[in-house]
Amino acid sequence: MKFADIKVIAISGAGTMGSGIAQIFAKKGYQVIVSDIKEEFLDKSKNLIKVFNSSLLEEGLMTKEEEEKVYENIKFTTNVQDFKDADIVIEAIVEKLDIKQNYWKEIEAITRPDTIFATNTSGLSVNDISAKVEKKDRFIGTHFWNPAHIIPLVELIRADATSDEIVDLLKEVMDDIDKVSVVVLKDAYGFIGNRLQFAAFREAVNIVERGIATPEDVDKAMKYGPGFRYPLIGPLETADLGGLDTFYNISSYLFEDLADTKTPQEILQKLIDKDELGVKTKKGFYDYSDGKDEEAIKNRDKMLFEMLKYIYKK
Repeated sequence: MKFADIKVIAISGAGTMGSGIAQIFAKKGYQVIVSDIKEEFLDKSKNLIKVFNSSLLEEGLMTKEEEEKVYENIKFTTNVQDFKDADIVIEAIVEKLDIKQNYWKEIEAITRPDTIFATNTSGLSVNDISAKVEKKDRFIGTHFWNPAHIIPLVELIRADATSDEIVDLLKEVMDDIDKVSVVVLKDAYGFIGNRLQFAAFREAVNIVERGIATPEDVDKAMKYGPGFRYPLIGPLETADLGGLDTFYNISSYLFEDLADTKTPQEILQKLIDKDELGVKTKKGFYDYSDGKDEEAIKNRDKMLFEMLKYIYKK
């Protein structure tokens, strides 16, 4: 299959991620089929896509014509047989290995031999997910970042058998939908982004747990220190600019004192035991009661939109 042949994108899973991915492809003119097991899930997806569109319109990142194109280009279905002529199937269902494995076995039986299979996962092994797929050379991992209609990054994760042609083709597709793609050369839990994110998260929790700083000051330090430059230069570029000898010397004494726990810290377990899970329960490290939950989400998206506008101007 060539890039010009890709017209129909099938997306399984009508949750936040599936809906965001559907919106992206439909906006660019692809014919999109969104599937889920219940009509009520599809109705929620339709509403989510309207919310995504309205926020993009409000920020000047979408025209009314593009909005109409999104609605025209998406079909919703509970019948997975509608995927039979799809060029790419993107699976964004629950992050449970056995369910994903059985799903792909079912999909392979009804789709064309040249259909590209892409599993959207935040960190599961792509090799494990593809265990029941016969034609593994067409199988690849894709990690769209939430919120998918805003965050530019998509990680393309090679399984052991993924062909070079599929990787190159997906890179073209990501370019076409205005995403920045990176290739994860071999299957590894967390890929690139989450390995970096959770290394920082582990140390952030460690700093709070050891009483070195408050959650508020940990977040400030990241946002106005290293996080301030990371949108422009990554950690390895930062090291080059700062001097690898300097970074080596700092590493020689700091690494020993950094968190290296192999299990989640006790402070997290205590918060979970109290059902303080963050925005979803209106309390976590911070208080989100009295509408502060919605305000936090709006503020996050507003700042992400500003970053997106900057990227578009480059």
